[in-house]
Amino acid sequence: MKKCTVQAVADAVNRLAPRKLAEDWDNPGLLIGDPTAEVKKIFVCLDVLDNQISRAIELDAQLIVAHHPLIFHAIKNIRYDLPLGNKISRLIKNNLAVFAAHTNLDSAEGGVNDVLAKKIGLNDIKMLGDEEISMGRLGTLETPMTAADFARHVKKCLNADNVRLVDAGDFLIKKIGVCGGAGADFIQKAKFFGAQAFVTGDVKYHEAQAAVENKIHVVDAGHFYTEFPIVHELAEFLRGELENFDVEIFEDTSGKNFFTTI
Repeated sequence: MKKCTVQAVADAVNRLAPRKLAEDWDNPGLLIGDPTAEVKKIFVCLDVLDNQISRAIELDAQLIVAHHPLIFHAIKNIRYDLPLGNKISRLIKNNLAVFAAHTNLDSAEGGVNDVLAKKIGLNDIKMLGDEEISMGRLGTLETPMTAADFARHVKKCLNADNVRLVDAGDFLIKKIGVCGGAGADFIQKAKFFGAQAFVTGDVKYHEAQAAVENKIHVVDAGHFYTEFPIVHELAEFLRGELENFDVEIFEDTSGKNFFTTI
């Protein structure tokens, strides 16, 4: 078996989600660590939080591969008494590298949005629009549904605690747009390309209002639930890509939504 390095893992992730697909404002890639460092255990997760760092340390992992970047903006200080500085300190002290694939993994074929579309049972999945690569996806249901039935279907498929439905009128839906995370910016585009409903997270009041006015149902299943399925799929992808390397891959199963419904 070949020795695995941080760079070998980065190369594997980049084959799925090339860096060039990332949005200009994003910060994917190697955020902490040495690309030449040896890796025997990898921990795959959605967010680099205290619990995920603790789990990676328990596993004696050398690398965390996450969807959301730990560091987005320039850092002017690393204070151990503040959340980000404390996490960076723990990671460095435990020789844990961090690599992130964010909007590049959203847009990539086989990435966040393809996984989401398949998870909710869509067929004939295509890019959202006439672009070669896009953030969102379009697909079709096997059988048309009412908005309420579709919302219940999404909730069940994503194992979500709850979803929010923006009901745009009394019509059945078959063609669906999706964008995991905060994808409300794509609702109008999905409508333009024929979608009767859209699945995403983090929908705001006026975005919901606009959806009703444009006669497109929206199911807000939350940022977490629309993206968490990528964790398992990314881990499975890495297991295949790194099968000839001496490395074990673990995935986060304890991640949870920050919101609860009271």
